[in-house]
Amino acid sequence: MMVDGGLKMHIGLIGGIGPAATDFYYRRLISTFASRKAALELTIVHADTPTLLKNLSANDAEAQVAIYTRLTNRLVAAGAGCVVVTSIAGHFCIEAFKACSPLPVIDMISEVSAAVEERGLKRIGILGTRTVMETRFYGGVRSAEIIPPNGGDLDDVHQAYVAMAASGVVTEAQRSIFNHVSRKLLEEGGAEAIMLGGTDLALVFNQDAAPFPLVDCAALHVDAVVRLAIA
Repeated sequence: MMVDGGLKMHIGLIGGIGPAATDFYYRRLISTFASRKAALELTIVHADTPTLLKNLSANDAEAQVAIYTRLTNRLVAAGAGCVVVTSIAGHFCIEAFKACSPLPVIDMISEVSAAVEERGLKRIGILGTRTVMETRFYGGVRSAEIIPPNGGDLDDVHQAYVAMAASGVVTEAQRSIFNHVSRKLLEEGGAEAIMLGGTDLALVFNQDAAPFPLVDCAALHVDAVVRLAIA
């Protein structure tokens, strides 16, 4: 598709995991393309949040990759030139998916790692699902120490996050947990910033208005998608 004198890539999103994350990607892509006066070519396919969480809990990468591959074949048929998984939890099998995907995969983990190194951060607290926190963002950030919450705080964040991701809305009780644990990571854990290790945390934190520094993984991911699509 020729737009503004150049070829713009048709973006394929694997959405639905969860709904608020998909909405975040969709809105940010629309606003960013509009600000650059570029036309957006986009197709979204729907994955299932409970199925992803079940496969994540069982570390069943094969089952999740099969789902991604089936959905990506739909994106191929729609004319997409790349595929984006709109979930940090959904990146637990990203290397296996990249190895067999019918389309190039824009990997969030590598984009976040590069951004952390560029900012010079050395200690970062993390919020997200249990797996994301315990694996410290899947071990993908090598230039900084990733600090998960301790003990009961980790359980509280995981449970609040999973409930929020499934419903697509955040309650005041969940918001309070995320804020309380973030402050503990900063004040007691020595973190310089908080990594939003779950795309649905956009329901809780706004990078421009947050009272402490954030590493907004979803925003960094979308920005990478934009760079590739309009390069």
